[in-house]
Amino acid sequence: MTREIIFNNTLVNDASKCFVIAEIGNNHQGSLENAKKLIVAAQKSGASAVKFQKRNNKEIFTNEMFTSSYVGPQSFATTYGEHRDKLELSDDDFNKLFDFSKKQGITFFATPFDLRSADFLNDLGVPCFKVASGDLTNIPLIEKIAKFNKPMIISTGASNFWEVENTVKRATELNSQIVLMQCTSIYPAKPATINLNVIRTYRKKFSNIVIGYSGHDAGITIPVAAYALGARFIEKHFTLDRTQKGTDHQFSLTPELMKYLVDELESVRLSLGDGNKVLLSEEKLARYKMGKKIVAKRKIIEGTYISLEDLEFKSPGDGIPPNQLESVLGKKITREYVKEETLELKDLED
Repeated sequence: MTREIIFNNTLVNDASKCFVIAEIGNNHQGSLENAKKLIVAAQKSGASAVKFQKRNNKEIFTNEMFTSSYVGPQSFATTYGEHRDKLELSDDDFNKLFDFSKKQGITFFATPFDLRSADFLNDLGVPCFKVASGDLTNIPLIEKIAKFNKPMIISTGASNFWEVENTVKRATELNSQIVLMQCTSIYPAKPATINLNVIRTYRKKFSNIVIGYSGHDAGITIPVAAYALGARFIEKHFTLDRTQKGTDHQFSLTPELMKYLVDELESVRLSLGDGNKVLLSEEKLARYKMGKKIVAKRKIIEGTYISLEDLEFKSPGDGIPPNQLESVLGKKITREYVKEETLELKDLED
């Protein structure tokens, strides 16, 4: 089967441009205006889509966790639940941002963290969904999203291969439009924890599924390497200011870095080529100037049977190349050659 997916009218496969997702997450800090600024900046940076997060915090946390103390430099409230609520956008905000993104010409979608949020986003009309790594084993949520019959990205941080395989099996029984993302759920993730070769493992095991990379690394080098290994979706957290309060900002890409990433990914796509080794027309000048040809090392008189001692190999490369030496050695020369004269096959006979 073909490894490809149509993601909001965009075809993504091994030959396509990389689909780059600016993960805004909660970097808007609960502000509609901040969210709009991030959407505009992501679109201008060349991102393919913006992604948000939708939660009903009272539904996804136990009361004990919701009311647990959460005091620190990155906290927006004194308890964890209140902190999370401070970072949430309202349903009305989501409606406004969905319409705003359409006007900006960029795909808008989100990660639902609970069943009610999934229904809300589907009713909103988002063209696709993302399943967070933390919900990889949340089969009820995955099956609900799969039944919407829209493209869905599944992130695979903090899991083992059996769990990934089981989830893919359950999801694809209901929906073939799956993107599987290698991810490391460490914030930020150090290079030694990234394990990009899992991309190769996924491509081999899931031969008809598009593979991607959801990165919590702080730069652009690793996503570029991920593309070279076969990832065709790249998701990176996105911010306007890395110094802002909040745990995600420090490893998020700024607009300048996002644009640099998009440009570099396209350069990699173009540089990979089709795998066929051919002499390019643009290389012919270099081959002429730097390539070697067979020339006379000294004066060679007519009737001489050519030996290696009669020959040298010099530029420019506009004569018989050295890799055709066997067609010259032992042949009789039919006219006299002077030193450094270019040998020609027509002057040789058996």
